[in-house]
Amino acid sequence: MTDFERIDIHELLPQREPFVMVGRLLHFDMKRTVTATIPSAGNLFVNDGHFSAEGVMENIAQTCAARIGYINKYILGKSIQIGLIGGIRNFKIHRLPSVGEEIITAIDTVEEIMGMTMVEGTVTSGGTPIAECVLKIALMDTEETADEETHGI
Repeated sequence: MTDFERIDIHELLPQREPFVMVGRLLHFDMKRTVTATIPSAGNLFVNDGHFSAEGVMENIAQTCAARIGYINKYILGKSIQIGLIGGIRNFKIHRLPSVGEEIITAIDTVEEIMGMTMVEGTVTSGGTPIAECVLKIALMDTEETADEETHGI
């Protein structure tokens, strides 16, 4: 087990159960983040024994959230930020993973500017491609998030 895998993934994510779609952090550096996940039969995005395309996309987005959560918690000493999907390009599903099948999700940071992060995401299982896309994530300021939650916006 790596030091990254000792981290409770819930400490890095704004999402809470039952909406957590990543299992554990395998690797982090400023360019690349990798997570592992095993979809269970009770997962919200499992249909007919397979993790749906929506679940795979959310898994990629939450790998981005784990990256930002790691940076905020362990590098900057800040709280977790909420991220919003700002754009999805070239989303391709090669096949849907089965319940109980471990998937490995890697995101490679392409660009970060003014609260926006663009990544190339890939999902594999056993070394074979499951999905890929280019994803843009917009980060909300912590103060904005707290204000919106307080005022119900």
